[in-house]
Amino acid sequence: MTARRPPARRRSSGRRPKKAATGSDELWLFVVGAVVALAVVVTVLRWLATHVWVLVLLALIGAGVAVFFVRRLLDQQRAEQARQLADLERQRRLRLTLTGPGGLDHMRHDAFEFAVRDLLLRDGCTAHRVGQGGDQSADVLATDPMGRTWVLQCKHKQDPIGGAPVSVGVLYSLVGANERVHKAQVPVVVTNGRFTKPSVKWGAEQNVLLVDRDLLGRWASSGRPLWDLLPRVPGPRGAQGG
Repeated sequence: MTARRPPARRRSSGRRPKKAATGSDELWLFVVGAVVALAVVVTVLRWLATHVWVLVLLALIGAGVAVFFVRRLLDQQRAEQARQLADLERQRRLRLTLTGPGGLDHMRHDAFEFAVRDLLLRDGCTAHRVGQGGDQSADVLATDPMGRTWVLQCKHKQDPIGGAPVSVGVLYSLVGANERVHKAQVPVVVTNGRFTKPSVKWGAEQNVLLVDRDLLGRWASSGRPLWDLLPRVPGPRGAQGG
């Protein structure tokens, strides 16, 4: 029998495994980094101490940048104020007619609602148009300078003279929606046409204010606020006003 040879030993690479960094190594690196950073800061401060003009220059540049941005902000504020004043002046001068190019009779229904809103803005109200599907019988909501809240239903007629007048059902819907949802002090129906007799009678009984073609024409063209033209408008605290 032949003798078995012992297994060959693996040669060592001679490299020792790396040791994981210990906490003392991390502390040492931190101390070295801190010393280097401190040395850099001290060097910069010494340099600046002998070159004061650099600090003065930086201060002047910073002041110039600050002045530029402040002036720019003030210019933007002045431009915005001028725009707001111009808008208010255009609102104050707003005059509309019933007939003729651009008249209320020739508007689409949504444009008529916006025109009513603009007339209220001209009168000094805060107002916005809400007329759309599911508007709860309100086309325009407004608050006048006396604090009264208004809900307006707009009925534009393509044939304001010969077409059908606004029926009392429109008033029923407005009052019902106002009691449930809007709770405005002043419910109003505005039309460039006319109202049926039952509408006029029921509106007077239920304090629904009606703006017909004649009253709308005077309101749109005169520049007078709507509450000065209506026969009865609730006061700010529920008292009757003129």
